[in-house]
Amino acid sequence: MDEILKYFPNLTDIQKEQFQKLDFLYHDWNEKINVISRKDIDALYTKHILHSLGIAKIIKFEPGTYVLDVGTGGGFPGIPLAILFPETRFYLIDVIAKKIKVVQAVAEGLELKNVKAEQMRAENVKGDFDFIVSRAVTNMPDFVYWVKTKIKKNNKHELKNGILYLKGGDLTEELKDFPKATEYNLADFFEDEFFETKKVVHLPLKFQL
Repeated sequence: MDEILKYFPNLTDIQKEQFQKLDFLYHDWNEKINVISRKDIDALYTKHILHSLGIAKIIKFEPGTYVLDVGTGGGFPGIPLAILFPETRFYLIDVIAKKIKVVQAVAEGLELKNVKAEQMRAENVKGDFDFIVSRAVTNMPDFVYWVKTKIKKNNKHELKNGILYLKGGDLTEELKDFPKATEYNLADFFEDEFFETKKVVHLPLKFQL
C-alpha cells in the first residue's frame, strides 16, 4: 500500500480505503478461485495494482470517459483505474466466467459504482469507448482486429482515442505495422526493478462506421 501512496500521494480517504481493501479481497478470493498466481499474490501491489496504474501516469481520464478493459482477468487494469478515476465508467470483460465472478465480487466489496463486469468476447461487445485498455492478452495485430470498430469519434483528451496497452519487452516487431504507436517506459515513473522492461503502448484508432 505504501507504494501506491508514494506514487499517488493525492488520494482521497475513500480511495486509500479502497486500495487498502484490495489486499484482503484478492487474498480471500484467490483462495477460492485462483485468478492470480501464488507467487504473484504476495506482490499484489507492485505487479498488479501499481502496474495497472501505470496507465494513469500517461493519461488522466476526464469525467464521463468510457473505458473498455479487455481480458481483465482478476480485474486488471480496470479495478485499480476505477478506484483512481471514480467519474470514469469502466466495462471489464473476460471470456472466463470464474474470473468475472471475482471481479464482480471485488467491485461490490469496494462499492465501486463505475464498474460493470461481464463474461464476454471482445468481438461481441456493443458500444463505443474513448479508450480500450488491456494487459498483454494477445499480440497487438490481433488485439487491434478485435477492437478497431469500438472507438468513439470525438476526442476529449490530449491523447487521441484508442488503445492503452500494458506490455513488456522489445515490441519492435509487434508494432512494426503501427507507426502511430507510442511506447512509454514505466521505469520512468516507478523505481521497482519489476518495471524495467514494462511499457504502456498508446495506439490511436480512428472511429469506423
